Amino acid sequence: MEREILDTKRKALKINLNPKIYGTFAEIGAGQEVARNFFTAGAASGTVAKTMSAYDMTFSDVIYGAEASGRYVSESRLLKMLGVEFSLLTERLNGEKYEDRTFFAFADTVTTLNYNKSNDPHGWIGIRFQAEPGGEPNEIFFHVRLLDTDAALQQNVLGIIGVNLVYAAFYFNQDPRTMIESLADNLTIGSVEIDLISVNGPVFKDVNNILLNLYLIVKDFSDAAIFDAKGKPCLPKDLLYKKDIMILRTKYEQKSNPNFSMLNKAVEQFVITENVKEDNLSVLIEVLMSNVLSSSHENPDSIDLRAVAKRAEEMCNTDNLVIVSNFSRHNKLAKYLDRCRPKSVGISTNINNLKFVFNSTNFGENYTSQLLSYVSDMFSKNVKLFAYPYLDKKTNQVITSTNMPVTPDAKPLFDFLKINGYITDINDYSESDVKTV
Repeated sequence: MEREILDTKRKALKINLNPKIYGTFAEIGAGQEVARNFFTAGAASGTVAKTMSAYDMTFSDVIYGAEASGRYVSESRLLKMLGVEFSLLTERLNGEKYEDRTFFAFADTVTTLNYNKSNDPHGWIGIRFQAEPGGEPNEIFFHVRLLDTDAALQQNVLGIIGVNLVYAAFYFNQDPRTMIESLADNLTIGSVEIDLISVNGPVFKDVNNILLNLYLIVKDFSDAAIFDAKGKPCLPKDLLYKKDIMILRTKYEQKSNPNFSMLNKAVEQFVITENVKEDNLSVLIEVLMSNVLSSSHENPDSIDLRAVAKRAEEMCNTDNLVIVSNFSRHNKLAKYLDRCRPKSVGISTNINNLKFVFNSTNFGENYTSQLLSYVSDMFSKNVKLFAYPYLDKKTNQVITSTNMPVTPDAKPLFDFLKINGYITDINDYSESDVKTV
């Protein structure tokens, strides 16, 4: 049965008219856009206990505490805001008048496009709420990238997505998939990217946060989700900023575990060639979903996301960072990682993938422009490929970059990349490491 999508005003009004929902709005950085939607919908006195904005850093620090990182648009700042505001609600509002109320604290900390259009507009948005009067609090928070090229449009998006979150928290908390889908209600496609979401609390006790973040990929909110070794969803820039990154690409349907022996060889070469310091090295395992998503394009709900989440958890258990993505090509991955401003990137990949790219018969018209675009996106980002060999079952020959078949129209460019060290074979491998293709 198709879900009825209410417009933003009707959502806000429905919440305002619900006598049980009551709480606080604390917004920093883009005006009180979310609270404004509740006020303009009417009957806001039934919902809004307080609204506030502490723009001055000194005021903000007195209320919520200073940030050690100096960053105010951060997960840490958002969680402090939610903690302080929810505590004030439960401390100050008690007695018979509030016995049947379910309290909430909504918060956001955002930077929209500046006057010179030189910044990266993004923000953290969250809500701490009770599912029943007097109940233990639950929490939903997520990170957004604001993609419109006008600050006023970004403020409008923030107002809509904030209403969507409050509505989802109270009306869709038993259906996590719908809860996430509803965050995009009434938003223009391409206006926002949600690249991290996290939930906790008794109402979400059976919800897997890895699985939630996979919903974001399937629903085109984001192209990738990244997790630390404990399976906690993380913001890529928080983990990878100015790091030396080595990444091993694997497919989610891959039956065997990744070839860690070959990965270790790649890491060793990467450390030497890039002069990487051990404390600056980040090793990631990528679980690639692109082939599954493309084959299930007409019915994305048919994808067994629990199996993908399980695979991601298994990779987290190897004590590595894990990224689940929809990047069918290496260059798409390179562009994504470039947002984190890494010091250097190494990608460990099967030479068979390069064999496909440097073979014009696998492509239609405009192969030259496609190849140039691939190389530009890929290698202008300080990225190097470390290619491990495969055994050609037809010829029983080990294929490396030296004897890999390359079509004549691609060979000059391939040779250039080889000579200049952008593509390197993984050395000192054992025969048992070579897989048959």
